[in-house]
Amino acid sequence: MDLSKEILKDIALDEVAPKRERRGPIDHWAPHILLERAAYLRKMAKAGDGQASETLREYPRHAAMLSFRSRNGEAEVHERFADLFYVLAGAATLVTGGIVKGARSVGPGETRGEAIEGGTKQELKAGDVAHVPAGTPHQMLVSSDKTVTAFVLKMQEND
Repeated sequence: MDLSKEILKDIALDEVAPKRERRGPIDHWAPHILLERAAYLRKMAKAGDGQASETLREYPRHAAMLSFRSRNGEAEVHERFADLFYVLAGAATLVTGGIVKGARSVGPGETRGEAIEGGTKQELKAGDVAHVPAGTPHQMLVSSDKTVTAFVLKMQEND
């Protein structure tokens, strides 16, 4: 059984969000709703490898996601997609630029690696927003005593 589905089956995002009549293509997630949902991601991360994420909604050229981390992420490069991070809670260090050490392809236009060498570090905390353009190496580092919860928009920049 998939642990993430088992934990998340107890509560669907639509069950947490206030009931509303859908009047067009507008999606709205208040911070307290996202943080409540992130509590389930925290459980998944604790039972797994220290990180968990969920796609909230997919659109034609972007996706809205929720991410929780209690450990460092891998270095990443998305050839076609930019990442926009809005930190809801916690803190992390975003490393951008440089070279991806141990780079490997994980899919079309997607590269992962162990770490970034020679990048620029930027501290992020609750309320901060960071935009990482397509093609830019990046990695989220989380101190061993901290966690970070972020709303992430993955936006297609290149065709």
